[in-house]
Amino acid sequence: MDPVAFGRRVFVLGATAATLAASAPRPVAAPVRDPFTLGVASGDPTPDGVVLWTRLAPDPLAPDGLGGMPDRTVPVGWEIAEDERFGRVVQRGVVDAVPDSAHTVHVEAVGLAPGRAYFYRFRAAGALSPAGRTRTAPAPGALTAVTTCVASCANYPVGWFTAYRRLAEDEPDLVLHLGDYQYEYPTPERSVRPVAGPETTGLAGYRQRYAQYRTDPDLQAAHAVAPWLVVWDDHEVVDNWAGQATERGYPERRIAAFQAYYEHMPLRRTSVPHGLDLQLYRRIEWGALATFHLMDTRQYRSDQACGDGMRVDCAARFDPSRSLPGAAQEQWLLAGFRSTRVRWDVLGQQVFFAERARASDEAYAMDTWDGYVASRDRITAGFADVRNALVLTGDVHSHWANELVRDGRVVGTELVSSSITSGADGDAATDHPDLRRNPHLRFRSNRRGYVRARYAADRVTADFRVVDAVTTPGAPVRTAASFVIPDRQPGLNRV
Repeated sequence: MDPVAFGRRVFVLGATAATLAASAPRPVAAPVRDPFTLGVASGDPTPDGVVLWTRLAPDPLAPDGLGGMPDRTVPVGWEIAEDERFGRVVQRGVVDAVPDSAHTVHVEAVGLAPGRAYFYRFRAAGALSPAGRTRTAPAPGALTAVTTCVASCANYPVGWFTAYRRLAEDEPDLVLHLGDYQYEYPTPERSVRPVAGPETTGLAGYRQRYAQYRTDPDLQAAHAVAPWLVVWDDHEVVDNWAGQATERGYPERRIAAFQAYYEHMPLRRTSVPHGLDLQLYRRIEWGALATFHLMDTRQYRSDQACGDGMRVDCAARFDPSRSLPGAAQEQWLLAGFRSTRVRWDVLGQQVFFAERARASDEAYAMDTWDGYVASRDRITAGFADVRNALVLTGDVHSHWANELVRDGRVVGTELVSSSITSGADGDAATDHPDLRRNPHLRFRSNRRGYVRARYAADRVTADFRVVDAVTTPGAPVRTAASFVIPDRQPGLNRV
């Protein structure tokens, strides 16, 4: 059976150990409690490898954040196969899950073939995990097409993760999650479903919150269908955190949040946190077709003097010394542009990139690139070094399709993904005052959903996928708008 059929049969319906029992060797003894309640995940593919992830948590909502695991090391077996029945296993091994990392597992598999799908699973304590499907990147020089889905902003108590389920049904090759994977808040007065515990401020709380999110079957399906590329925004720590701020429980809160984030994401050892720093910006190469430049627009901001995400009058937004990604990351990005040879250079980042505020405006959204005009200008100037520039964005809880303009000329394109649940159901409105006054802002939808994009050598086709309700489960998905971006022709062509 091919991977597509497998995706429909297993991932969309929910892969379980029972599903695979007929073909898998039976455990020595049945476990008392299933340790694989949080599912499996993969991420950061290379031409010869990928990161595999799971966490042992038979009691995922345990208040101490340790998932009901004993205070001892537990060996976890893993295997990778060419087929969904694991009849052609190509690699297997054993890794230790230790209490200090909440019994999470990160396997950096190497030695795989480029540009192909694989299936993986784990064993521990006599139990077999669900299976996941992953994919290696193409060989260098290959122009292999890729379908991606872009998601952000999943607030558990606000709604059901239906958009994750529909994303899994679309069977992408790659998923980009651009932040706000979880929210730190306690359960609000009006909620669809509760979260455990109070506001997350310490390591136990963050671990418990991630575990609860990971129990969601729709999120598990989205993780199991394809490898993910992840970056954070603010709610993985606390609302509107940025730079080297020390208020509101920093630095202890930040250190705890960083550790829990790494523990629960399919990231490489290069992203292990070290105190107040977690190296998250990085590049993922997809043959000669695309480079995904994953950016961290929270951690390294050079100046927070203009407010905390509010709309304020602040002339400092034009100060050339201000940088949203920080000077070092900005130079890293521009150096990548200068050395690129691919068709599509793609920035995966958090906050609205296109110009919304004008020089004559009295108030600006300072928690966006409008608050760092010179920094944005330096990056858009760097677009001259690439063949095609495409920015992917989350954060604002609505879909946007934007053309990026410099000196009156379109130099790139921005696709902004709506939220998974944040903002609840939203409404049917597609109008907005910014659309009327800024002609380079081409489309908006206030429903929840994700962006599906097909990258090929000659074009990118982007579909803005929406679900009309998240306060009730099971809503269907539809495409609200589609755009084509032709090779060497930046801008949006509606289809």
